Amino acid sequence: MPATILQPARAEPPAFLCIGHISHDVLPDGSFALGGTVTFASLTVEHLGLPAALVTCAAADLCQQLPDLLPGIGLAVRVASTTTTFENRYQDGFRIQYLRSRSDVLESGDIPPAWRTAPIVLLAPLAQELTPEMVALFPRGEGRILAATPQGWLRRWDADGRVWPTPWEAAERVLPQLDALILSQDDLLPFAHGSRAEAEAILRRWSQLVPLLVATAGRQGATLFRQGQAQHFPAYPAHELDPTGAGDVFAAAFLVHLARSGDPAASVDFANCVASFSVEAVGTQGIPTPSQVEERLAQRRDRGGP
Repeated sequence: MPATILQPARAEPPAFLCIGHISHDVLPDGSFALGGTVTFASLTVEHLGLPAALVTCAAADLCQQLPDLLPGIGLAVRVASTTTTFENRYQDGFRIQYLRSRSDVLESGDIPPAWRTAPIVLLAPLAQELTPEMVALFPRGEGRILAATPQGWLRRWDADGRVWPTPWEAAERVLPQLDALILSQDDLLPFAHGSRAEAEAILRRWSQLVPLLVATAGRQGATLFRQGQAQHFPAYPAHELDPTGAGDVFAAAFLVHLARSGDPAASVDFANCVASFSVEAVGTQGIPTPSQVEERLAQRRDRGGP
């Protein structure tokens, strides 16, 4: 049975549609936090003033809670036997991630026809739940931005659920169909022998296939690639408390500003600013309001920054 609309979007079609697994993230005390790119991205979009919607699948208990957890956000959800669940363990400063359960693969029939014309669409896989063919549902065109955050296409897992990096085999098929790709440079380090220079070479090569590519690097800021040419933007100072979801917040903020301004460079700087707030509180609590963002942007301008 395809997904059903649990909660309508504030506009039809929504201004921003995000597709991928919503997740449960296991906390150290054994409780769960709501996670997944679709969660952080859609909440960011709503905070920035655009109507957002998401398409996902999850177990019945979580589906029942989503309208209260994500008020105002359009929800098209297919009830599945389980919710995608991740557990992070830290050893000697390194994160070891486990996929404890995985929900169903999302299909074209899960996307409400009225939402397919959303001006901004973000494909946001967490655990290989979106096939490359999903991209073809949203042909590129004037007035539309089709983007992806590919972390879920760069993951595999073993019989114990431990997550390992895997090459994105479909990259050269998918990238020419996108308007923008947003990812963390760290996601490519396993395929670059741990070398940032080699990871950047991969990014430059991919940027020949997609109009806009943005690679984030945490406290080092973000880099915009266009046709192999790189432009770096410094991060905004922040008192880091919890980096979870910062890349997802960045991606959503970049796309919102790009749709409004048409300026990729200004959009990277804007997204850096929005993401700087997100690390200063736990989970989604750090997603800022437009007035907070404008104040921090003005502070940098007053200091003569970019």
